[in-house]
Amino acid sequence: MKYTRITALAAIGVAATLSLTACGGDDSGKDSSSKGSSSSSSSSSDGGSKSEGGSGSGGSQASNAKSGSSEKTGAEAAANGATETGGKVTFCKTEDLAIDATDAAPDEESGRINITMINRGSTTCSATGFAGVDIKDTDNTSNPIERGNAQPRVTTLKPGDAAVFNLSYDIDNTGNSLSHPTNILVTPPNETHTVTLKWPASAGAIKGAYTDVQVYPTHTTK
Repeated sequence: MKYTRITALAAIGVAATLSLTACGGDDSGKDSSSKGSSSSSSSSSDGGSKSEGGSGSGGSQASNAKSGSSEKTGAEAAANGATETGGKVTFCKTEDLAIDATDAAPDEESGRINITMINRGSTTCSATGFAGVDIKDTDNTSNPIERGNAQPRVTTLKPGDAAVFNLSYDIDNTGNSLSHPTNILVTPPNETHTVTLKWPASAGAIKGAYTDVQVYPTHTTK
């Protein structure tokens, strides 16, 4: 009986030892697996780092390529701009324009004076915009004329071409007009030199004051 108990205890001890060994083996496996996983992660991280490095290099090259492309485009644009600037049409000079004023009233109520400018120069020029206009009265005062509500139109004149703009106002048929114009002072668009024209003799009298007269932008006669 005593022998049997000792044998049983011995068997339990062996079983316990085996159990501990087995547990130790499991922990060892986990550590090994963990190390393997860590190593693999490290390797993957290094690989990713290298991959990112390669990508960065490629991105840098792509960036340089784009930069070069941009610089080329900029250079081409500059060249085009230079060409455009070189071929840009300049504004017409007063000395190159033959300017005249005529009565063009459509009826007895609406006054209109057309002022025509013919390019007598040897090159194409631009007469785009509003001309500066003053009307001179018999008392020798000059009255600036205000712009009408209109947008300028592109007006390019080749040699021999004509542009026209007009002065508009209401006609005074009472015979009591207080305005007595004698001359029209015209400064072409974007110019500083002025020409003096005679007020058309057939033009109707101005109703109101000179501030009621308006000048409109140039346009071609074609």
